Amino acid sequence: MELIIGAHVSYKKEEQLLGCVKEALSYGANTFMFYTGAPQNTSRTEIREDKVKQAKELLTEEGMKIENIIVHAPYIINLANPKTSAFALDFLKEEIKRVEKLGITKMVLHPGSHVGITKEEGIQNIIRGLNQVIDRTTKVTICLETMAGKGTECGSTFEELKQIIDGVNYNEKVGVCLDTCHIHDAGYDVSNFDEVLLTFDKIIGLSKLQCIHINDSKNERSSHKDRHENIGYGYIGFEHLLHVIYNEKLKGIPKILETPYVDKEYPPYKFEIEEIRNKKYNENLYEDIKNYYK
Repeated sequence: MELIIGAHVSYKKEEQLLGCVKEALSYGANTFMFYTGAPQNTSRTEIREDKVKQAKELLTEEGMKIENIIVHAPYIINLANPKTSAFALDFLKEEIKRVEKLGITKMVLHPGSHVGITKEEGIQNIIRGLNQVIDRTTKVTICLETMAGKGTECGSTFEELKQIIDGVNYNEKVGVCLDTCHIHDAGYDVSNFDEVLLTFDKIIGLSKLQCIHINDSKNERSSHKDRHENIGYGYIGFEHLLHVIYNEKLKGIPKILETPYVDKEYPPYKFEIEEIRNKKYNENLYEDIKNYYK
């Protein structure tokens, strides 16, 4: 099976999408994910069409398909909370326009946190919000991310995501992004991933699965903490993550690494992608990364 593997990369105002492609290629990736600006604020740089054109030319040269590239919506968007939903809706509408302008068709979105209200009320707010931003002309698939269940997060169970999807009028434009760390922390057993996939298929349907975030976890299962770890260095383990990545039922679905930088400075993705392609765990990962970048 063709492995579609990449990592989270930086979108900088100088080179924009072109810079994202170059960074992904430096890691040996054939896909990537990025924010179109800082995830914690609304500051955005005008999209330069010349950089989009150059990026698409480079994608074609390298055989990288734009339909496998993912944008992550800023995590300050919270559709579940009525106090911020008006701001969130306006900002999400603008982000969708930016993604469409880039020619990208998938956007990952955290469902939201039900701060100060019940979870059911939060879920209903998410549904109402999505119905205000998605219509028949929307060209982007909104991929709701599976969450760890930290604090008041919505979307930590497949049933909650199913409820949201079913409530959206144009729900053919809503999919799911499955995060291995998040589902582990939420209580799903990634060491028995075939069973997890059967459960997902029964509740939501595999056709809705659009993207996989590949992360190990710093915490034991059901911790509800959401702390990513480098591949093989956490409680999920290298072999179990390999089984996710190479699972035949997930053929053709982009897999994206969001693992932490080593010493908060050095990106691990070049080395983790090599591990994954070679199907061989690197016990000296941290040292190899530090030696490479120093």
